[in-house]
Amino acid sequence: MDYRLLRHTTAVLHYGGQRLLIDAMLDAPGARPAIANTANDRRNPLVPLPDGWEAWVEEADAYLPTHLHSDHVDETGRRMMDRGKPLLCQPEDLERWRADGFTNLLPIDPTLEWRGISITRTEAQHGSGEIARMMAPVSGFVLSALGEPVLYIAGDTIWYEGVERAIEQHRPEVVIAAAGGASFLTGGPIIMESGDLAQVRAAAPEATIIVNHLDAINHCYETRDLLRARLAERGIDDLLIPEDGERVAV
Repeated sequence: MDYRLLRHTTAVLHYGGQRLLIDAMLDAPGARPAIANTANDRRNPLVPLPDGWEAWVEEADAYLPTHLHSDHVDETGRRMMDRGKPLLCQPEDLERWRADGFTNLLPIDPTLEWRGISITRTEAQHGSGEIARMMAPVSGFVLSALGEPVLYIAGDTIWYEGVERAIEQHRPEVVIAAAGGASFLTGGPIIMESGDLAQVRAAAPEATIIVNHLDAINHCYETRDLLRARLAERGIDDLLIPEDGERVAV
């Protein structure tokens, strides 16, 4: 398994002999306004993509958008994605992708077998209470393939019993967790923060944990540096927190 983070959650995953583009937030810095009802009034994305990103996007064999929020799939991302390539997605998102002209849609409902890779959709909760209901649908995904580690992409979720169930059921060897403590002015975090990551580490003590969703959107307040410091206070220093453009091989 080879994972290259481009920015935020957008990444190219080499897995089972295939290259998957996970999410596609490809807008230039400042192309979109700050997320509504949030502090830190800065336009998004906050940072540029790394050099060489266009080639990495074009080389993808297929797309795995976790969900449709604009910090995961934006206008530039939609424009650059090849309408004929396989697009693996939540079943609720099919009509939107079809309306955008994509013709090779493969819903993960709840499991999809594709080119030797098994992909299972898992639960996710993007916040708490009414905010979580408004932010749905979101998903996590578990991938497995011959000769590859079992990979759990948790998606945009807080730590809750659904994530715990996914770890207990699938026993992932690698976890990709979205963190940064994103939140609105009210309602609490809508994705993981350092305390949630500590729960993931406790639930999957042997797994390699890769953390993304950092430093690119205005309402993600736990930066890479702050996250490292808070994890260190908890005695955790073995999570991988890649920089934009960095490659992680497992």
